[in-house]
Amino acid sequence: MSWILLLFAGLLEIVWAVAMKQSAGFTRIWPTAVMGVSMIGSFGLLAMAMRTLPLGTAYVIWTGIGAVGAFLVGAIFLGEAVTPQRILAAVLIVSGLVAMKLA
Repeated sequence: MSWILLLFAGLLEIVWAVAMKQSAGFTRIWPTAVMGVSMIGSFGLLAMAMRTLPLGTAYVIWTGIGAVGAFLVGAIFLGEAVTPQRILAAVLIVSGLVAMKLA
């Protein structure tokens, strides 16, 4: 169950990162509200997952899901640059997540 909570915490991290971008520096109310709610939910689910998962593992997986997910959303939906270096960085992050899970 902790892994499922951690997955949803990571997905909510993507939501709040994208909403933060869309808030235009907190000048748009609805993206700012979505950011706040999803941030609280993400931290809450992370905290619940950390009841049984090791700190380092949980935190690395959570930030990795958020980082790679934000990269993908930015590339697919926001037209952000997709360069070989950025793809390599995302692959390295995912490799680290797999290694952390297997360790």
